[in-house]
Amino acid sequence: MATIALLCFVVQVVAFASGCVRAVLVPETSPVRLAETVKAKVWILENGTWIQSVNEVELKEGLYIVPPSYVDE
Repeated sequence: MATIALLCFVVQVVAFASGCVRAVLVPETSPVRLAETVKAKVWILENGTWIQSVNEVELKEGLYIVPPSYVDE
């Protein structure tokens, strides 16, 4: 009986936890600005070709992130 109660509790916790993620969709026409410093891999334009960085780069709070339509290649 205790096993069933524990299982029900775990299922409820997982169900509630999965709903705690908040996604905000930003339209293509809107740049965004980082609210806090993050680490991520980035794309680097080298000789006309986009190459993904091998290591993560620290992106500082306040940095603007723009959609590809803002950049002339």
